[in-house]
Amino acid sequence: MNAQKNPLSLTQLLICGGAIVTLSMGIRHGFGLWLQPVTQAQGWTRETFAFAIAIQNLTWGISGVFAGMLADKLGAFKVMLVGSLLYALGLVGMAHASTPLLFTLSAGVLLGMAQAGTTYAVVYGVIGRNVAANKRSWAMGIAAAAGSFGQFLMVPTEGLLISQLGWQQALVVLGGAALLIMPLAWGLREPGFGGTHAVPRDQTIGEALKEAFKYPSFQLLMAGYFVCGFQVVFIGVHMPSYLRDKGLSPQVASYALALIGLFNVFGTYAAGTLGQRMQKKTILSFIYFARAVAISIFLLAPLSPASVYVFAAVMGVLWLSTVPPTNAALAQIFGIQHMSMLSGFVFLSHQIGSFMGVWLGGFLYDRNGNYDMVWYIAIALGVFAGLVNLPVKEAPIRRAGALAQGA
Repeated sequence: MNAQKNPLSLTQLLICGGAIVTLSMGIRHGFGLWLQPVTQAQGWTRETFAFAIAIQNLTWGISGVFAGMLADKLGAFKVMLVGSLLYALGLVGMAHASTPLLFTLSAGVLLGMAQAGTTYAVVYGVIGRNVAANKRSWAMGIAAAAGSFGQFLMVPTEGLLISQLGWQQALVVLGGAALLIMPLAWGLREPGFGGTHAVPRDQTIGEALKEAFKYPSFQLLMAGYFVCGFQVVFIGVHMPSYLRDKGLSPQVASYALALIGLFNVFGTYAAGTLGQRMQKKTILSFIYFARAVAISIFLLAPLSPASVYVFAAVMGVLWLSTVPPTNAALAQIFGIQHMSMLSGFVFLSHQIGSFMGVWLGGFLYDRNGNYDMVWYIAIALGVFAGLVNLPVKEAPIRRAGALAQGA
């Protein structure tokens, strides 16, 4: 299936899609800043907070599959409207939750569903349908870079809101900001989705899923993405507390997360651009191996603000750089007819990894009094992911004697 005959303007697509990802990913990247204020104010353990964020990531992954199916059938616009509303409700609910259960339902379930409808799987589906194959990886890199810029922009802003307004009111303000996704989604209304009829496809949903899950390269991409989720969410949520435990100021953690976002702007753009020239599996393997090396050096080097900032910059280059080559490889292998859905399934694996990383961080901290074991697991998983991406086959899959159309 080729890109649409009357596709959205590339400029409009990148501005609106990028702004949506900036807001959605920017808000969620700062949740680690709330760990200590919330647990101290409520008298909860770190595992309680970590479990809610773990549920958020798992819900995001599960909901992302269905959000992708709906976006493929009805268009991304309607899915994003609902996602924006759920985002606002979840943030307000998170601010006023008085029990661990209510906190998990708002910070976990509602925000997870919201992120499923406002982030990469849905936005990349629009890009896949509207951008030609020779520019697709680059365009995905631009969208991923927007999410990274959101982290650079929003994390210090969230830290400032917490210090100026208090953690509860800061969440309410962010809830209002999440509603801005609604008007931005208007710019992603696609031709062919005006009614409730799906764009014609050569495969049913069931056929597409059966084909993908039987294909070894799909399984390998899912395994690598599991590791990505484990590493980035563990670091994003627990590093602020890790640094404070080591005697560094909260500002160091805030600046470190912002640096991750800033440098990932360059990293994701570079990964998307290189994906047009190099094998995507090579890029992915390099990223995972490099993460293992960066974490190892960070743990071995004497800890100081300078070492934290260097680590943040290096990890920033590698942070979400897996996203453009992974999704571009999916489009290249399976075509774009069911791209949002297949991207959603691969992202589900990412979010299962995220669940394990953030929950295990809180669980092992409460048991051992430190994060050492989780850091070691993150290193080992980086080596594993680097290895499993090497055998990925990126050529279009053969269907009934014909090649799948990836353009």
